[in-house]
Parts: sequence; C-alpha cells; structure tokens
Amino acid sequence: MKVVAAYLLSVLGGNAEPSANDLKDILGSVGAEADDDRIELLLTEVKGKDITELIAAGREKLASVPAGGGAAVAAVAAAPASGGGAAPADEAKKEEKVEEKEESDEDMGFSLFD
Repeated sequence: MKVVAAYLLSVLGGNAEPSANDLKDILGSVGAEADDDRIELLLTEVKGKDITELIAAGREKLASVPAGGGAAVAAVAAAPASGGGAAPADEAKKEEKVEEKEESDEDMGFSLFD
C-alpha cells in the first residue's frame, strides 16, 4: 500500500509517469523502506495506463465485494416479509437498553476526568 500511495502522490504532484527512483525518494522522505520488487511490479502493471481509469476500474471491482453487515440487514428485512412484524425491532431495543445499563455500571460512580 505504501508503494501505491507513493505512486499516487507522485502523480498528484504532476509527474505523470513516476520512476522507481521517484517512488524511493518519496518513501525515503517519510522513513519508509522501499521494496524494489514491489515498486517494479507496480510500475510494470500501471505502465501506459491512465491513473483515473485504473481507479475507476478498481471502484467497479470493489462495488461487487460484500462489505460486511449485509447479511444482518437482509435477515432483518426478510423477517417482516415473513410475518415477523415488530419482534426483531423490539429485541434490538431490549439489547440496546441492556448494553447501556452495563456501561453505566462499569464506571462505578467515578470518572477518569473527575
């Protein structure tokens, strides 16, 4: 990721085609180690390609990746459709109340900043 970040910084700085030395200079300026193999791999993969097109293609690929939490939302959405009514919502409210009560008991009457 740091090699990609260095590449993007260089491109944003106006260097349309950064070299390996450019990336090493950027990484060295923040004290990060430069891995020659990763730099060369990145440069061969992006050679001759427009960075905005690469980012757009990456966004399209990420759009199809599940981001977690979707199964819980689908389960809650499916429950009312199957006649579950408000039962899941009531259970969620009860759980929230229990969690709040546990948090208030945890501080035992004093605060770190009192």
